[in-house]
Amino acid sequence: METQSRLLVSLCAAVLLLLLLAPGLAAAFNYADALANSSLLLALSTSTKAPMGDGHLTSIVHLYPDGVQVDLVGGYYDAGDNVKFGLPMAFTTTMLAWSVADMGKFMGAELPHARAAVRWGADYLLKAATSTPGTLYVQVGDPAQDHRCWERPEDMDTARAVYAVGAGGAPGSDVAAETAAALAASAVALRRADPAYAARLVRAAVLAFELADRHRGSYSAGALSSAVCPFYCSYSGYEDELLWAAAWLHRASGNATFMAYVRANGAQDGAGDDDYSFSWDDKRIGTKVLLARAVLRRDRGRNLPGLQPYKAHSDSYICSLVPGASGFQAGQYTPGGLLYREGSSNMQYVTATTFLLLAYAKYLRSAGATAACGGGRGEVAPAELVALAKRQVDYILGKNPAGTSYMVGFGDRYPRRLHHRGASMPSVRAHPARIGCDQGFAYLHSAAPDANVLVGAVVGGPDARDGFVDDRDSYGQTEPATYINAPLVGVLAYFAGTTKY
Repeated sequence: METQSRLLVSLCAAVLLLLLLAPGLAAAFNYADALANSSLLLALSTSTKAPMGDGHLTSIVHLYPDGVQVDLVGGYYDAGDNVKFGLPMAFTTTMLAWSVADMGKFMGAELPHARAAVRWGADYLLKAATSTPGTLYVQVGDPAQDHRCWERPEDMDTARAVYAVGAGGAPGSDVAAETAAALAASAVALRRADPAYAARLVRAAVLAFELADRHRGSYSAGALSSAVCPFYCSYSGYEDELLWAAAWLHRASGNATFMAYVRANGAQDGAGDDDYSFSWDDKRIGTKVLLARAVLRRDRGRNLPGLQPYKAHSDSYICSLVPGASGFQAGQYTPGGLLYREGSSNMQYVTATTFLLLAYAKYLRSAGATAACGGGRGEVAPAELVALAKRQVDYILGKNPAGTSYMVGFGDRYPRRLHHRGASMPSVRAHPARIGCDQGFAYLHSAAPDANVLVGAVVGGPDARDGFVDDRDSYGQTEPATYINAPLVGVLAYFAGTTKY
């Protein structure tokens, strides 16, 4: 019986490996179209007085003047509500910037749109970080009040409370460090297009990082807890963001001080911790991959002692994702082959992890290296990581048991009932009269398809058995988010712009 069980496990692993890695099974998707759609979603999530002016049509326009004594107009809504949450917005901006920095050469005509999306986020974060010395504005809108209503952004009349961290106020190392990372990454992404602006971003990033390091503590553990939890509590703590920010500041500035910070603080700030996921909350593996890049490149000839463990940790994490590799952790994929981490909005982990797979494959390939997995099948080549990433993308776009594209507007079959105010309710053009706070819930609970097709939005996705319920009340599956799309911009750019599968 034990032998039969082992044989069954081996057979299942072999089938999963075939599903995940065999390029011959890949569907032929138009990745360039998907990339254009993904960029469009970001334009549709802006909080702005007018369309972005980058050629994309913006139908969701926020006219409410955020901030009275300080200008906080701009930025992104995180998902289907009307609150501007600083932590996920900063992570969205960081991942957009990383996408442009590493995959920009594959973007073609979409590169200006991607740069505009990065700059839109960076402009807002720049204001949030520099408007008041020693203070970082981290949120606009009271989520408790916002969630009592189902309103279009144009009709919004709930309180627009402003929340801040910094000197004399609440600590916020996590959100401040993520803001620093976003500003630094944006500087890397935009340096060629606008060197002066990039230099300004680096200066602001340094200030945000100093604030994060000086006033240590999690923003969700103190006075702001009721405003940010349970929506965007910092469950992983703030140490991971400090290292993440230092790594990005080193890449943006070349200043050895930040690498010295990583060496001095790595152990106590979680560098040796096991990695499980990469998200707006947990930056540990993202930091390790970023630092592994420096190791693999030998950082343009500079000596980087003490960083080799980050390459080893990155290898270990990557190997844990690859079926058949030593260190592979079973149970991470749905029967249809989708990476599965959490029951709610799982697709955020899929897109972020897929970006890491491609970025790491790119770094390994440039160095002529492989991921070292230890005993047994001890190495994984970059091509295997690309194949695994491609399988995840193809699943999102429609090669899955349900035959559904989880990107709205891509293909013939996609989610039609998004947990998203702007999608579910008629536009101001179609329905000029105001729709009040309580009136809007009729649209939330309606079975009718969305009034507005939110083209490019990637929803939370299917469950652990590949099942999907297209229902607005099933927010874990049908709510889109900017931090789902942001990593996907780089991923889709890669597959749109290269044939190195």
